[in-house]
Amino acid sequence: MYWSAQRLQEAVNLSLINSFQPLYSFSGFFVGMLVGITGVGGGSLMTPLLVLLFGVHPATAVGTDLLYAAITKTAGTAVHGMHGRVNWKVVSLLASGSVPAALAMLWIMAGVNRESPAVAHAITLSLGCLLLLTSLMLIFRGQILDAIRKWRGERGTLAPRTIALLTVALGLILGILVTMTSVGAGALGVTVLLVLYPQTDVREIVGSDIVHAVPLTLIGGMGYWFIGEINWTMLFALLVGSIPGIVAGSLLAPRLHERSVRIILAVTLAVVAWKLIFP
Repeated sequence: MYWSAQRLQEAVNLSLINSFQPLYSFSGFFVGMLVGITGVGGGSLMTPLLVLLFGVHPATAVGTDLLYAAITKTAGTAVHGMHGRVNWKVVSLLASGSVPAALAMLWIMAGVNRESPAVAHAITLSLGCLLLLTSLMLIFRGQILDAIRKWRGERGTLAPRTIALLTVALGLILGILVTMTSVGAGALGVTVLLVLYPQTDVREIVGSDIVHAVPLTLIGGMGYWFIGEINWTMLFALLVGSIPGIVAGSLLAPRLHERSVRIILAVTLAVVAWKLIFP
């Protein structure tokens, strides 16, 4: 029995080595470096890169990227947790909406024909729309937040119960979007949380969003694994490149004009979104 298990493991390792694609690792390094510089979630970059550049089926790209995000965001969770930059009440409210929504989306994905052109088109169209939204948030987040805060200021503060319900509703929306496209938790989640919790430190909002994304992406990734939409060789290659890329980007960030990089990234995402929406 031990010998058979050992031979099976050797066969799996040999398969990974023989099918390893260095270009995936180069792409992972590039995406990781941009994440380290800008803080924008890898899903906004990795999933469209896999679909458009490598021709990966949208469902497989989403599933693989969800597990990739769960692994890479775990390190960020540890850092924010050690520095006390996590609002666990916000995380629990988000998760109470996102986890059931993610499970519902996985149930739907398991029941549809994922090879159908209609399903692939629905995923790519949703991904393109969210990338366009992410692009707008990168450029106009400050102006959007100022306008919403001014509008809210004219109507008074919200009751704590209302804020809690809106946070759960946000989690529900994120659960659907992230499970379907792997995009949405960063750009949309952080912006809405900044509106709902204007007195909370931005670093605490970002930390809470990252911590919430770990169980959400892990549940989504495990669900896609269950329905057979994970490419393990590709995931391994992406991680090999992205981890040093994130470190390199974090070291480069203080030397670069962060807003210029964000504008370039936003324009790139807008172009990619256009390609996905109008292939």
